[in-house]
Amino acid sequence: MPNENPFIWHELVTPDQQTSGEFFRQLFGWTSREVDAGPFGTYTVFQKDGQDVAGMMNPTPETPSKDPYWHSYLAVEDVDACAKQTSSHGGRVIVPPHEVPEFGRVCMVADPTGAVAHLVQPAKP
Repeated sequence: MPNENPFIWHELVTPDQQTSGEFFRQLFGWTSREVDAGPFGTYTVFQKDGQDVAGMMNPTPETPSKDPYWHSYLAVEDVDACAKQTSSHGGRVIVPPHEVPEFGRVCMVADPTGAVAHLVQPAKP
């Protein structure tokens, strides 16, 4: 993956998906579809010309901010190895590696300043 852009997905975390969704659909001409995210409620996938471009979800207990925010997912070759190395580089694991069906293996880490990154080992096609 060294020659590829590691930023592979962008996601809005908001307690008001209806208002935020309407704003971005109108602003960018996006459409959206909703996915049942089980205990996390509804997950919204934004689309442009039939292609998935971003997601939107409700806050979770691990959400680092009470205010709505966008965050990005960075592709890594081994999410478990990255999580294990996080503390040795001064960071911390906020959400340990876990499977997200049809997306990949994901974890949430924070750098030494508190900046959050979502790491994903993409699912094999």
